[in-house]
Formats: sequence, structure tokens, C-alpha cells
Amino acid sequence: MRTDVDTLLHRLAQQLGPRTEESVETLLRYTRGELSEPWGYDEVADLVAEETAGHVVAFLDLLEHGADAAEAAPPPQSLELARRLARSGVPISTLLRGYRLGHVALLQLVQTEVLTLTDDPELVNAAALRLMAAGFGYVDRSSAHVVAAYQEERDRRLQRRLLLANEAGRRIGTTLDIDRTAQELADVGADGFADLVTVDLVSSVLDDEDVSPPSLRRVARRSVPGGDAAELPVRIGRTHSYPAGSEPARALATGTPVLRRAGASGGPAGGDGFHSALLLPLVARGETLGLVRFLRTGSGAPFDEDDLLLAQEIAARAAVSIDNARRYTHERSTALALQRSLLPRHAVEQSAVVTASRYLPSGSRAGVGGDWYDVIPLSGARVALVVGDVVGRGLRAAATMGRLRMAVRAFADIDLMPDELLTHLDDVVIRLQHEEGEEAGETSATCLYAVYDPISRVCSLASAGHVLPAVATPPDGAGDAPGSRSVEFPEMPIGPPLGLGGLPFETVQFELAEGSLLALFTDGLVQSRARDVDTARELLRDGLAQGSPSPDEVCDRLIAALVPERAVDDIALLVARTLSLDPGHVATLDLPSDPAAVAGARRFAADTLTAWGLDALSFTTELIVSELVTNAIRYGRSPIRLRMIRQSTLTCEVSDANSTAPHLRRARSYDEGGRGLLLVAQLAERWGTRHHREGKVIWAEQALPADGLLTLPAT
Repeated sequence: MRTDVDTLLHRLAQQLGPRTEESVETLLRYTRGELSEPWGYDEVADLVAEETAGHVVAFLDLLEHGADAAEAAPPPQSLELARRLARSGVPISTLLRGYRLGHVALLQLVQTEVLTLTDDPELVNAAALRLMAAGFGYVDRSSAHVVAAYQEERDRRLQRRLLLANEAGRRIGTTLDIDRTAQELADVGADGFADLVTVDLVSSVLDDEDVSPPSLRRVARRSVPGGDAAELPVRIGRTHSYPAGSEPARALATGTPVLRRAGASGGPAGGDGFHSALLLPLVARGETLGLVRFLRTGSGAPFDEDDLLLAQEIAARAAVSIDNARRYTHERSTALALQRSLLPRHAVEQSAVVTASRYLPSGSRAGVGGDWYDVIPLSGARVALVVGDVVGRGLRAAATMGRLRMAVRAFADIDLMPDELLTHLDDVVIRLQHEEGEEAGETSATCLYAVYDPISRVCSLASAGHVLPAVATPPDGAGDAPGSRSVEFPEMPIGPPLGLGGLPFETVQFELAEGSLLALFTDGLVQSRARDVDTARELLRDGLAQGSPSPDEVCDRLIAALVPERAVDDIALLVARTLSLDPGHVATLDLPSDPAAVAGARRFAADTLTAWGLDALSFTTELIVSELVTNAIRYGRSPIRLRMIRQSTLTCEVSDANSTAPHLRRARSYDEGGRGLLLVAQLAERWGTRHHREGKVIWAEQALPADGLLTLPAT
């Protein structure tokens, strides 16, 4: 029988060989119908036909000569296609899906052809088994090469991007001079990235005066030797404007970057001698400061999507540096811009609290201070509420505030307990002191960090020298019902200010009724020359005790009652009304430390999604749950628990009593494990680990389908 099958497959390959072009068209039609994404890239679409033909020829050759599929190598076009997909930003999952679809279609085509050569059922069955074995062996072998080529290209481009981004961070913004900073941007861009770079700034950025109609001024330009492919009409120092409706004008108006290649009419690439261009608005703190253009001539490769991302990062760094220089030069603009930067532009989407906030810069001439606040969504439907205050005023205080705010966000992202977060933040302040030296004076700050969990309704709170919040509880636990509220200031230890080092912080936990109000503020709200702190606390208590549960109305009421017409200190106020998550949106399963429990966890996940009407997520969710539970059983300790949370996203959490955190690593081809978290990272929108006193939780989030979204309360 083996000889008969070999003969049949040999005849099959010879019969299909002359019809390779026809087979390729069939496969392309099928693949294009099932997977549309890669076809949007011209440089990719042109290569797909060659790559498909290469696979057909290679597979037929394998059948004709009876070669071992495990030794087969993919055609060179496959490796080049993988590299181009990597350069175009196409996900590797799309590459592999297209790869599987093409090979499945080829296998079906070949199996259909078998029926034209024999009607012997036994021989047909034997040939089908041989074809499946050869097909899977070929796919496994060639896909390994393709994935390696894709990853190598991505790693190479990422390394290049990191090097240039680091260079931009080192060279851009070395002074507080606007023109010098713009020239540094042009110099970095022309150093191995573009052939010509021009920087235009809005005239009002330079003159601090609004000009109508708005105009631009060319402040910097740099080209490589021979990079001026055309004579540019605008010289350094000249004022100009782009025609209405042109791409540079639209980029400035919308704040949207543009990638242009030669061949499109009216763009910056083409007739002026440059084959591709990047147009990037310089945007800092929500304000468009100007436009930077990166241009390439015919001697270099055209810009692609990765180049656009890199240019955006460089432009973003430069925009911040230019804005810092402008703020240093124009003190009045500094105060106004800082106020705008501290006010959240959009409501933070989360289901734990409804928030409102106010930031009021001081009316004194000493300059703005370093007050800040933040609302940070955390895993497991929780939210962090932060208020802080940097000692001092002016640019240094504002800059320190920004660094601490980003540090808090970074520490919050790894889900530290409040006291642990403040300990790490204390180390950051100490490092800042050492970096700035004695000449800059002592750096110090206060911070209040709270985490609220809408499932347990527990608030965890720690203070580093910061005034304690006020908590207003609904009357008789009546939630949002109108009536006088009971207002208390939690009794808890206040830790030392940040920057002293070596002193502990303490986390206090207390339960909040749904609809409670939590008011976090800086000391500027309660300190005044006209009254003592006790009187201010009573006014604060009265403002929170009144019936309205709207955080926005509460903010207005507190500001009206406590803030004088001309405040002597900056004020940051954050008011949050607590929510609780419907128990029906949380499902929990305790698991034994037994590999057999994985199947039960998958069934539990599928049943829960069915009850929630989210069957569309069953496949990916079961895979995620399987990997997380397996990981906990293999490496963790009992008790092990699976928890699923439905809110604005679907969250799957697995907790265990082992505090060792997992890490994502690249599994080698001969490793038996190491792919679980990689799979979770590919399937989930976000994933991570958080630690608690008894162990850790590994979580993964997925977006809900449109019909499964929960409506969040309006802020």
C-alpha cells in the first residue's frame, strides 16, 4: 500500500505542476476572502502571489520526490513577506492565521485532485492521511522559519528605534532656549533618519501674542550632504503659512501626523524631489506648537509606519522641551498652561467611582506650585485616587511634580499596596535630591494614595505627610438618597513627608457604603491667613454633609465656601462618589492544587460567559483561564481562586498564595513550557500581576463586544 500511495502522490504532483498559476489564483481568492488585513499594504500584497506560488511549488516537489516534510524549508519569498509584515506593523497573529489559511486551502486543493486519479476508497484514505501528515509537517517546519524571520526584523527595528529615541532624549532639550531646542530636533532627525528636516513654530509660541490669521515661522532646518533635493522657498526666520486644505495645514489643525509617499497629488512628497515625508504636529500638554517635517530623497527607502511611530516619539520629546523653554521665557503662560495640564481632559473610564476635580493656581507672584491629583484605573475593577504637593514654587516645583506624578502612575501600574508605593516614591524623591545636589535646595513632597475596590467596597489608604481626606457616608447607608451625610476624617497615622528616607508608611483599610463621598485635597484648601485649620475643617464638613451626591456640585460648593478670592497657595481637590459592582457581574471559583481542576475552570468560565451573554468570548477566555490556572497550580500555592469580573471589560483573575511573580519569556523550540504567558499576552488586551499580603493575583483583560458593554455612570 505504501508503494501505491507514493506512486499516487507522485502522479498527483506531476498533474498539478503545470497548473501552478491556476492553483495560486484559487488559494489567493480563498485567503483574501478570509483575511483582509494584509492586503491593505501595497508592498505586502505584491509579494503574496510570489510567496503563494513558492509554497505550491515546494509542496508539490515534496510530494513528487517523497521528501521528509520536517526537513522542508519555506521559499525565500515567505521570509521576505514575514519581514515586510513586521515592518508594516501587521501583528504576528495575522501572519500566522494567513499562513494556516493558505496551507489549509492548498491541502484541500490537493486532496480534491486525488479523487480525479483514483476511486479506490482505501487508497484515497491512505493518500489523505499521508497528505495531512506532510501538510502539517511542512507547516510546522516552515512556520518556525517565518516566525523567526518576523521576530528578527521586529527586534532589529525595535533596537534601531530605541537607539534613536535614546539619542533624542539625550540631545534634545539641553537648554531652555526655543530656537536651540528646535535646531536640536532638526539635527537629531537628520542624523541617520531623514535627508532634510524643517521645524516651523506657531508665531504666538515665540512672541506670546495671538496673531490673526495664525502664521508659522521657520526656526530650524538641517539636511544631510546632498539632501536638499529641491530649493525650499522658506528660509530660517521667515514667517509663512500653508495653504488652506493642504496636508500640513490639516495636520496642524487636527493634531494628526501624516505619512506621505511619492505618487499622491498635492502632498509634500513627489514633485519637490522628495519621495516620502512625515508631517508631525508638535503637541505639548494639549497645545499645538508647530510642525516638523522629515523628508527623504530617492537615495533612501521610503518612510513606513514604524518610522512614523519613531518620528512621533522624537517629536513628542521635542515638543515638551520647546514648551518647557517657552514656559521658562513666559512666566504668565507657564501658570495658565500648568493649570490646563493638571485638569483631566477626559473622564477616566472605570466603574469604581464617579469623580470631579478642581485645580486652582495661586494668585501670588511667587509662581505656580507643585500640587497634583490623579485618577488611575487599576486591575480588578479598582481605582487609585492620588493627591500630592511638591514643596516650593516655579518651574522646578512643576517639573518635580511631573516626575512624581509619572512615578506614581508607573508604580500604580504594577499594583503596589499604598504603603509600598509611597516607600518607592520616597526613594524616587531621595534620588532626585542626590541628582539635583545641594545648590537646588532640598526636594520634598507630600502624597496621599488611596485604592478603592468596588467589589469589596474597601478603601486602602496611606499618607506621606499629606492632610487626611474627608469621608461622607450616606444617611443610613441609603446610597444616593438625599439627606444629611455623616462626615468623618479617618483616624490613621500620617507618615513622614517624601524625601526623609528610612521611615515607615502604613496602610489603613476601611469599608465604604455605596454612594459615599471621598474628598482628597491639598493643604491650600484648608489653610488661610483669615481662619484657622479647625474652622476650615468645619466648613469642609458642612459642604460634604449637604444632600447632593454629585461630585461636581460638591467641588463647586467646597471651593465657594473655602477658597478666598485670591488664594495664597495652589489648590488641588478631588471628590469621588463610590460605586459598588453588582454581585451578578462577579463570578468566583475556588480551585484545588490539582491539574485536573483546569478542565473544571474552563467549564466554569464558559458557563459564566453564557450566563452573561458573552459566548463570543468563550474561546479566548477559556484559553486564558486554562493558562492562568495551570500556571498557578504548577508554580503557586493553595489556596487558588479564579475570579471573573464583567465591567467595561472582561477580567479574568487567578490568585494563589505564592508571592513569586511570573515573567514573560521567549520559549525555545525544544522547551516543554514557557509559552503560557506569551499566549495570554497575545489574547488579552492587558495583563499583569499584583501582590497582596497573602500572595499574588495574575489578571488578564479583554474588550467586551459592543452588545456586552456596561453603561458607566456619568461624571
